[in-house]
Amino acid sequence: MAKKKILFECQHCGLTTPKWMGKCTNCGAWDSFIELSEHQQDVVKQTKSASSSASKAVSINDIQESEVYRYSSLDKELDGVLGGGIVPGSLTLIGGSPGVGKSTLLLKVASNIASTNKNVLYVTGEESSGQIKLRANRLSSNNDSLYLLSEIRLEQILIELEHREYEFIIIDSIQTIYTENITSAPGSVTQVRQITFELMRIAKEKDIAIFIIGHITKEGSIAGPRVLEHMVDTVLYFEGDSSQELRILRGFKNRFGPTSEIGVFEMRSDGLISATDVASRFFNRNSEQAGSALTVVMEGSRPIILEVQALVSESHTPNSKRQATGFDNNRLNMLLALLERKLEIPLSGYDVFINITGGIKITETSADLAILAAIISSFRNRAISKKTVFIGEVSLVGDVREVYGMDVRLKEAKMQNISKALLAKKPLEKTTIKTFIVDEVTKLLEWY
Repeated sequence: MAKKKILFECQHCGLTTPKWMGKCTNCGAWDSFIELSEHQQDVVKQTKSASSSASKAVSINDIQESEVYRYSSLDKELDGVLGGGIVPGSLTLIGGSPGVGKSTLLLKVASNIASTNKNVLYVTGEESSGQIKLRANRLSSNNDSLYLLSEIRLEQILIELEHREYEFIIIDSIQTIYTENITSAPGSVTQVRQITFELMRIAKEKDIAIFIIGHITKEGSIAGPRVLEHMVDTVLYFEGDSSQELRILRGFKNRFGPTSEIGVFEMRSDGLISATDVASRFFNRNSEQAGSALTVVMEGSRPIILEVQALVSESHTPNSKRQATGFDNNRLNMLLALLERKLEIPLSGYDVFINITGGIKITETSADLAILAAIISSFRNRAISKKTVFIGEVSLVGDVREVYGMDVRLKEAKMQNISKALLAKKPLEKTTIKTFIVDEVTKLLEWY
């Protein structure tokens, strides 16, 4: 008699191992391994080998290029993040914290698409159809071609797809759907993996665009196995505090377009709508106060003017505090050490706090010069004009280096009535903005 094969699976990241472990070596979760049944082991083998099939290598010159067709969601910001519109047959995952507006946005998008005589199915596993109807009334999203299905069983969803042809489907959410073929609970790694593979098969076979809403963990990542993000075509994350009006939809993966694009939305009583005047949302044009400096960052192909705020106060504890919101804390510590070494500004006895307004997290280095300017402004209690921007990357040796897309950044600054710019090099294109060359951090003090 054949020996029974034993397999354990981490319920946080999906790692499989023949032996039980107290701590997962992949994600670090404790007591997360459970033993899989023979049927669950078959599902794991099936999903892992689903994408691998016997094929023959073909010369790249003999392969015909496939054209990507798109249709608009009638939402300018969402179309921009997706790379121009929705691709039929694509599988898109949207994550975000509770209350940030995932369901609100997709219900409005579903109504927009239904208004173009396309059949749309909204599958809700967390709310009843009556609750969705109340939200639709508030959003003015009622349409005859928009259908609601309150169901958590995958088999019933597949039956509905046989009754009517749909061109757009929303699953709210992936963690609530389960298949009766697997005994594990909804939201488990095995369930999420199997259901996502099934939805991917449906999207490709029937040429249906499917949007999946996913919960996030306390660390801010999509709950469930990492394979979920690898399987889908597009991964979008909602950023922003639910207590604020602005929401940012950021693209992290897109097989049909560029990544790192963002869409800016505003939460109103009638739902999430595209923010019309994005530039004025992230900085205050009027008040000039010490500790505030402007910079221009690139979010994908979009330049955005941001206000960097710094607060330097005398510390009353042995260990000075260094905290940053929207900016990398390790990079802040590096810039502070550079200020003490190159500019001889004694910040060891001061607490330093940095904040990026608007809820945007800066992921590039072009804001380094603005961070230094804001810190010096707060330390010396001298205000900086709101008609001046600081753009440049600061190195460990004290050099200020040029960043990409400088011409695009200056054009955006000019549109917002910026008259002065501190840069590492003179821009290639002529501009009416008066530029000051700051190729070393020591020249920043000379400008002051």
